[in-house]
Amino acid sequence: MKSSDLKRALAVSVRAAKGAGKMMRANWRSPKKINSQSQHDIKLELDVRCQKEITRILQSSFPDVPVLGEEATTGDVEEQFRWVVDPIDGTVNFTYGIPHACVSVALQGRKKGEFETLVGAVYDPFCDELWTAVRGQRAQLNGRAIRVSSRKQLKEAIVSMGFAKEKSTLAIMLPVMNALIPEVRKIRIMGSAALSMVYVATGRTDIYTEYGVRLWDIAAGGLILECAGGEFWNREVDNTYGYHVIANNGLLRARLEEITGALAISSF
Repeated sequence: MKSSDLKRALAVSVRAAKGAGKMMRANWRSPKKINSQSQHDIKLELDVRCQKEITRILQSSFPDVPVLGEEATTGDVEEQFRWVVDPIDGTVNFTYGIPHACVSVALQGRKKGEFETLVGAVYDPFCDELWTAVRGQRAQLNGRAIRVSSRKQLKEAIVSMGFAKEKSTLAIMLPVMNALIPEVRKIRIMGSAALSMVYVATGRTDIYTEYGVRLWDIAAGGLILECAGGEFWNREVDNTYGYHVIANNGLLRARLEEITGALAISSF
């Protein structure tokens, strides 16, 4: 895509993210209609409505680009370009009235056969915070450039962790958490992968890791983190867009691997 196309893609990403965010705010204190739920996950009727609104806005400007979303897909998502969308990241928080959830919108394109994120937008409607990035440019928060933290010692780091909805993730991530607890300042489990990514990008936290997180949770946030000077690496763990992710400020990877040894984190 040309730079002008990327600029237009960012603008429509922001419009879509804010459109869904407005719906989240409007329905925050209202009774929630649950479409389905399991022990560790909830799907709301509002998730579906938000994704439909996002898709409508994106395809009004890019009608030929398919959408890969948590709630549905449109078109052939293996084409040259695709949108990757999470209409409400942090649905459990949102359902329980916890104001820590967001909208994530990314545009990906193929490069040498592999998809990379070209444009990303993450919007927190409760704090009215909008993170944006275009590949090759500086990441921004509400229009101001951001950068990851400069902390080099694990003992000073705040680590954000996630536990995906599958029970198997507990067996993988609990030993990682147990190994990190005595070595870091604090561990936080906040319930939104996209916000965890952009918090590292903003320097609020220093590390984020999760096993089994989905592509739509991390596509936009990963680009934003990289464009803020951080390091984001991942390994695909299943064929349903599931990944094991480690994100950090770019200064802590060696110590992370040393502490965790043969645990899952070392597979990177």
